[in-house]
Amino acid sequence: MSINLSIKGVPEPLAERLRERAERNHGSLQGALMQIIEHAAAERIDGTDSPAALRRGAVRGTKTIEQIAAEHRLRFPQPISTGPLAVNIVRADRDAR
Repeated sequence: MSINLSIKGVPEPLAERLRERAERNHGSLQGALMQIIEHAAAERIDGTDSPAALRRGAVRGTKTIEQIAAEHRLRFPQPISTGPLAVNIVRADRDAR
């Protein structure tokens, strides 16, 4: 069973932006609004948009700095000892001016 929702008093500039969004996606205003509502409802239901979930890395495609550092240490256990030092690159750039 579905219900009808109504939003009254939408400012014209906002309504125009929503119409443009629908047009960009080759859809109707109704379809664009339904997509926005579905996305918002999904975020609220599983709680992955909360700041705590973001810190835990619970959101798909996100990692904490600690997680990235641990993965990096596993992939590269020895520090990089070849190549130029950053200080030398900066000095060379500065002296070239």
